[in-house]
Amino acid sequence: MSNIKHSIVSNNGAGTTHQVHSAALKSLPRDMIALSDYSAEQIAGLIESAADFKHKAKYEGQAFHPDQPLKGKTIGLIFSKRSTRTRVASETSAAYLGGHALFLGKDDIQLGVNETLRDSAQVISSMVDGIFARVGPHSDITTLAKYSSVPVINALCEENHPTQILADLLTIWEVFGKRRPNARGILDVFRGLRLAWVGDANNIAFEIMTTMPKCGISVNMCSPAGYPIPEYVRNLAATGAQTTDAEVKYFSDPIEAVNGADIIVTDTWVSMGQEDEKAQRIRDFAGYQVSKEMAQKGNANKDWIFMHCLPRKAEEVTDDVFYSDRSVVFQEAENRKWTTIATFNALLGKKSN
Repeated sequence: MSNIKHSIVSNNGAGTTHQVHSAALKSLPRDMIALSDYSAEQIAGLIESAADFKHKAKYEGQAFHPDQPLKGKTIGLIFSKRSTRTRVASETSAAYLGGHALFLGKDDIQLGVNETLRDSAQVISSMVDGIFARVGPHSDITTLAKYSSVPVINALCEENHPTQILADLLTIWEVFGKRRPNARGILDVFRGLRLAWVGDANNIAFEIMTTMPKCGISVNMCSPAGYPIPEYVRNLAATGAQTTDAEVKYFSDPIEAVNGADIIVTDTWVSMGQEDEKAQRIRDFAGYQVSKEMAQKGNANKDWIFMHCLPRKAEEVTDDVFYSDRSVVFQEAENRKWTTIATFNALLGKKSN
């Protein structure tokens, strides 16, 4: 095995990046529903900002943002689905920026139960300065955004998970930026990389497909027969790939899918609300467990890394991959905080920042 460990950003040192794309942050959409609404330059600007926050907080001792861009502001955290990483990241991000996070769980408010989403959006947005919402159907997040008077950030819905993919991109930059020291910026680091997705056709897969090709990362998408990628996602992926000469390929055989991969990614095979389908899904995903043997048989690139948004189950990836030097899953999880800080600062903070 090559010396992968030394190319991964560790907890005792981190790189910084020049703010090449900071100007792009001045023209962001009001809301963050999906990264398909953002340009590659805007996404790169958010990654640069997140990397800067991480470096200052972890390696320069900046415990709080000195300008407190969210001072006096409240972010409503609407969570219809439970979470670990998203909740911790959002509450600590608000605190770092000087704001207040108001957690509103499914048992705390009447979201879509005794009150319509439209009414809830109007009421809640009249009392907070931003909404960070983790919901079920995609229509829930778009309805909140439509009727909210303040910015709405998608913390997860059935079709998208933009803050997760921002964290993934920050992690990819941290790893491959150190391997490509002559790259001129984040997008230059991404250009030419290949990511293999081996798993369910779910919201993470959709967000990867509609984001990474336009940032220069080719995607090998692999899911079993009966778990198709929607046509609109395929179209967005193809359009993004045309702008960067990245490739988007589709597979049902994981061994074929990991060929030439720099990054191998999977996720849960059974998402929240699909528990009744578990037995059938386990059968359908037979052969999809990410392993060293899969990467070797498929001829993944020598220094491939493994990513997973967590929580992980044993059938999805072997222990000798998940806990190996190839795995950046805990770095990836931590980066949820830094990219959430960057997103809150850009969309909800003082515009002078």
